[in-house]
Amino acid sequence: MPIPEFVVDLRAKIGHDLLWLPAVTAVVRREDQVLLVQRADSHRWTPVTGVLDPGEEPAVGALREVLEETGVVARTDRVVAVSGANWVTHVNDDRAVYLDVTFACTWLSGEPHAADDESVAARWWPIAELPDMAPALRDRIDAALTDEVAARYRT
Repeated sequence: MPIPEFVVDLRAKIGHDLLWLPAVTAVVRREDQVLLVQRADSHRWTPVTGVLDPGEEPAVGALREVLEETGVVARTDRVVAVSGANWVTHVNDDRAVYLDVTFACTWLSGEPHAADDESVAARWWPIAELPDMAPALRDRIDAALTDEVAARYRT
């Protein structure tokens, strides 16, 4: 589902006003490859991202998003970054800012495909050949590919 039902309900009450939403990014690795999706709205390649459901644990939400968007089953290994993303105005004029928790994940099973209408494609990309993407998304991937123990965050 592109817009979670609870956000649709909120939007019915507040219109396009700014929302602060909890979100996750799942950087799924399989050997020397990273799982990326090609977004339906912008056609840009990104790691799997999504909004958490009310009360949902971030690691559970990250794995749910991976399965819903790509059909891939993964496990979360560790939190690699926490960030307050830039303010976004979506194509429908909804304004939002996301508190993102990024997870390094490992592939367990399944071959990627666009499993919902949020993406037009999903595939494994060699780490050495990742496509151009927003710097913040590339930073999340870079954080997940390190052996750092502590999560990255901005001060």
